[in-house]
Amino acid sequence: MRTEDIAEGFLAAPDEGKHPGIELIHDVWGLVPLYREFATRLAAGGFVVLSVNLYGGEPKIEDPARWMRGLDDVAILATLQRARDRLAAHPAVAGKPVGITGFCMGGGYALHAACSLSGLAACDAFYGLVSHAHGILHDPDGADPARKPRDVLASLPSLACPTLGIYGDQDEFVPLDDVRALESGIARAGKGGGVVLYPGAGH
Repeated sequence: MRTEDIAEGFLAAPDEGKHPGIELIHDVWGLVPLYREFATRLAAGGFVVLSVNLYGGEPKIEDPARWMRGLDDVAILATLQRARDRLAAHPAVAGKPVGITGFCMGGGYALHAACSLSGLAACDAFYGLVSHAHGILHDPDGADPARKPRDVLASLPSLACPTLGIYGDQDEFVPLDDVRALESGIARAGKGGGVVLYPGAGH
């Protein structure tokens, strides 16, 4: 296995050959060792994985919910497009499909990406955040339309690839009604996929 730090994050790839690519998005805490481990585990399974570093550095996050509400979704999606393009052009991927996955905040951005990025073959989002109206992303002062023009649920008519959402039905940050709305939106988009809901599981 080959691993390296590049401008966009942490890259892990099998030693030889060409393989499908996976763009992996961390949760609110950034590119911590867990997401490097996930990348190497997926690479061991035959994928070239770019675990994206959305922050560049290691910011001090005291209030995760406020931090996420303040992020610029437009800028992050541009970062994710550049990372997807870098991964797709990598010699170990070139010509193979590229999918996207993420966890919590990263799962939400994976869903956003599936609705707005070009060149994605599939999306697998683990307990992604989907709504500005409910849950942890709800801002009582209202979302900044320049930074948060629309949430995932509003973006689903633009879904461009098969998409799977994975949730627990006791998730304390993503209301079950929002998960059901995501499921319906994926079905209406007609690209394939759906939602897997684990009974009794939290976030």
